Amino acid sequence: MTGSSIPVSLFQGGLRCLPQRPLPTRISNSRFMQRIVGEDDGGKLFTPEEYEEYKRKVLPMRSENRLFVSWRSPTGMDCKLVGPETLCFCTHRYKQHKTDFRTIPQQRPLSLPCRVTGCQCGAYLYVPLNGAQPIRCRCKHFADQHSAAPGFICNACSKCSGFHSCFTCACGQPAYAHDTVVETKQERLAQGKPVGQDVPYAAMGGLTGFSSLAEGYMRLDDSGIGAPSVEVLDSPVTARDHPFLKAFQASSSSPETLTDVGTSSRVSSLRRPEEDDMAFFERRYQERIKMEKAAKLKGKAPLPPTTKPS
Repeated sequence: MTGSSIPVSLFQGGLRCLPQRPLPTRISNSRFMQRIVGEDDGGKLFTPEEYEEYKRKVLPMRSENRLFVSWRSPTGMDCKLVGPETLCFCTHRYKQHKTDFRTIPQQRPLSLPCRVTGCQCGAYLYVPLNGAQPIRCRCKHFADQHSAAPGFICNACSKCSGFHSCFTCACGQPAYAHDTVVETKQERLAQGKPVGQDVPYAAMGGLTGFSSLAEGYMRLDDSGIGAPSVEVLDSPVTARDHPFLKAFQASSSSPETLTDVGTSSRVSSLRRPEEDDMAFFERRYQERIKMEKAAKLKGKAPLPPTTKPS
């Protein structure tokens, strides 16, 4: 298109063809600083001097007194590990609550009040989601239709005596049987649960790695369901297992029983790197024709000679 201001690359495969420019250093540093500072700057960007002073005061305290937050099942499994963006019952995020302490209070459970002006939340309380929306109370109203003040009275009706949901977690336990647990690094280590590495970022909660983003029943560390036992790993493959396991059952359970024909057929069913679609299907078709001809010849083979009785 001559004379147009639209780049020609837009018509040659879309936006992916445009050159990917790296972020400017100042933007990258600003994002890194925001992850460290969190909500402590009050929405006003720190000057370099204020930022250095903040790190000098806060980072050692954060490393020593980090708090781990999880939503725990009655079985002891952490069904949800809370991160900086995880919503509280008051609809504010975990990073908007008080998460840094110079001295950890002695009373238990630990309360992490919300720092948003006007919010009545006195302690961080995780509430699960049903898809993309909040779960419902037994009064049929959503969690965000209830007051964040202690008691959690419904704002949409007068018959509700407090938020109580029968929503069932993926672990099989109802939501009301779970607890939002706030614990120190030492308390978590005493239970054998992972604590990860010390990081300078604000409001990390219970996140210790990428596996922390999964639900508890999918997490194979000690904070989740745990690693499967040797008996489970060595158990025979059944009809309820994944099709991948059933397809390779013979090769994994008794490799000595595999014949050369079975192995070659499995290999031939795989596409070769240099093959396109038509070449792959043509090769598979010719192999099938050869197999059919071989089967017919085998069926018409002459009977072995027999000796006539004298």
